[in-house]
Amino acid sequence: MAKQLHLISDGKLSLAAFADIAGRVVSFVDFIHLREKEVSSLELYHGVQLLLNKGVPSQKIIINDRVDVASVFGTGIQLAFHSLPTFIVKKYYPDILVGRSIHSVEEAIEAEKQGADLVIYGHVYMTSSKKDLPPKGITNIAIIKKKTDIPLIAIGGITPDNVSEVLNMGADGIAVMSGILHAENPFQAAECYAKKLIQGGKAYE
Repeated sequence: MAKQLHLISDGKLSLAAFADIAGRVVSFVDFIHLREKEVSSLELYHGVQLLLNKGVPSQKIIINDRVDVASVFGTGIQLAFHSLPTFIVKKYYPDILVGRSIHSVEEAIEAEKQGADLVIYGHVYMTSSKKDLPPKGITNIAIIKKKTDIPLIAIGGITPDNVSEVLNMGADGIAVMSGILHAENPFQAAECYAKKLIQGGKAYE
């Protein structure tokens, strides 16, 4: 499979501002996640509408945790540790892409066992969004890939300069927040990440 680029909202931008950036970079991004822990279901519903209005296809949208909103639009769903079990979501919504956020090899194995379509593993590098938590590092990526067949997306502190390290460990893609959302030029940043993924993290002209 081609290496994937996931763009994830960070709760710092308004939904309108995030949708505006998402609409500009959608051609470079495989999936766009609405990870908004502090908003209501109704606000999240309007957030999806904003993305759709900006030209983001519903099949590229993934909603964090809120199965109700995801089911309304038929988008993907990303489950966290506090979310419904993967197998339950798969049972009632078999056609929805279901991702699971994981932090260990054991959690990856369990996510695959329960039918998850992908896992997001991290945080692999130090990141400002998790200043008080030590990074997981990239070594477990290789272990997870040996023990499972599930696509693994790495997240946390990933920059264009360390994409190759993550890919060399076997990651199937990367997830980015501030590296695109708070870049001076989000469009150029997304293009840079996308080209790095296509070329295996190597430098390009």
